[in-house]
Amino acid sequence: MIYRSKAPFRLGLAGGGSDLSPYCDLHGGAILNVTISHYAHTTIETVEEPKIIFNSIDQNTLIEFTAGQILQIAPGLELQTGLYNYLLKENKLANQGLKITTFMDVPAGSGLGTSSTLMVSMLKCFSEMLGLPYGDYDLAHSAYEIERIHLQLAGGRQDQYAATFGGVNFMEFYKDDKVIVNPLRIKHEYLNELENNIILYFTSSSRSSSDIIKEQVKNVSEHNQESIEAMHQLKEQSRMMKEALLTGRLHEIGEILDFGFQQKKKMAQNISNSFLEEIYDAAIKSGATGGKISGAGGGGFMFFYCPGTSKYQVMNQLKKFGGEIKNYQFTPLGARSWKSQL
Repeated sequence: MIYRSKAPFRLGLAGGGSDLSPYCDLHGGAILNVTISHYAHTTIETVEEPKIIFNSIDQNTLIEFTAGQILQIAPGLELQTGLYNYLLKENKLANQGLKITTFMDVPAGSGLGTSSTLMVSMLKCFSEMLGLPYGDYDLAHSAYEIERIHLQLAGGRQDQYAATFGGVNFMEFYKDDKVIVNPLRIKHEYLNELENNIILYFTSSSRSSSDIIKEQVKNVSEHNQESIEAMHQLKEQSRMMKEALLTGRLHEIGEILDFGFQQKKKMAQNISNSFLEEIYDAAIKSGATGGKISGAGGGGFMFFYCPGTSKYQVMNQLKKFGGEIKNYQFTPLGARSWKSQL
């Protein structure tokens, strides 16, 4: 039997960073994001021998372990080995042989929530195989718990919930890991226009977000007022974005993105750099009205809002920086799983 799953990556349109503890525990966080048609894929196959095979296609990594024992966390396969250990400790796995194959449509560390989306995809696939009674909140919270608590990987909460629920969501984050996901009913013509006008651009550089995130956490813990105020403003940005999308005031989207980008840079060093600023300035001069670096910052994807027909001039200008325009569509569906006997 073969079990499969896929979970969508997301664009964080507003509020990014306010889902991090201790900020959201103290002040509450709010984020608006939308999932796109690029995915983290998982396939689980049963094998006769009592061994566990992890095959990460995009990382070009293949490792075998003995089934039924706690695994050493493997570099490059931290998520895979960490998830297996979690399920083993929870007595959800027998000593059966398995081959777990994973693949991501975008590079790791590129700012679209890659690691958390992969965790959701893998957990969704295991839930299909094992018949685990996970609801959406259960799946997202378990993925968060494995990644942030058991593996101690730095990051927030939005990515697990975006990958699980899918669509356009306004998310609220509170202390004690309380999360409320509010799906937004946005008119199709507004979503079509938003999708048409947002250019997704890969800078051809990936990065580890952990150092940037750790600095954001440190700034809040040490009561850095500039950083905390920036997070307050980013939380307000998410409400501004929600109102603009629901009421069709799309002409405000670029300005709202730019407002958030300027605030985001106050939260920690290395969120932006001279190369990324040069790209951003070139896009604005070519007709974009705003944009941002996706995720924690430092590299990876950027996206820009380009009203009218300005996206064609912006796309042409971005060519000189050696990156890649990534085609996409918004997707209303979150993580999905199925089984196949083919």
